[in-house]
Amino acid sequence: MTNAELCLSCITQTVALLLTANGAPVLARHWLKDRLSLPVDMGLTLNDGRALFGYRKTWRGMIASVIATSIVARFLGMSTLDGTVFGLAAMAGDLLASFIKRRSGFIESSRVRSIDTIPESVMPALVLHAQLGLSVMDIVAVALIFFLIDVLISPVLYRLHIKNRPY
Repeated sequence: MTNAELCLSCITQTVALLLTANGAPVLARHWLKDRLSLPVDMGLTLNDGRALFGYRKTWRGMIASVIATSIVARFLGMSTLDGTVFGLAAMAGDLLASFIKRRSGFIESSRVRSIDTIPESVMPALVLHAQLGLSVMDIVAVALIFFLIDVLISPVLYRLHIKNRPY
């Protein structure tokens, strides 16, 4: 494989892990409602008067993501540790996106597609690029595919009453 070729199996595996890591918190919120929804930032606000991450970033979602990603990683032939690291990196990217949005003045749950999808897709791909067999071009493809899936699937999940917003 040359640098210009994409590894489709590597990309597919990474996207499957991303969908798991980012879907598990949504499903946990849908099934558990407000139960166990302790915010990661514990309600902390910074000097700008805005929340560190916001009330929608919960420990329930973080734990659901890490557990689900660890399980799916095993089904994909990866180690549980790699699945755990992937889930943690995806959630770190999600927290980074929320932090950036809060500092930029966007309200809780506002949608800024590039900020919402790029950190949470690129961070785990970068952290585990060797284990996943990803090249730089593969990571770009993963981010683009994840973005497109998010655009297409979010309205469907909203209509199914799984997500609270169509974005």
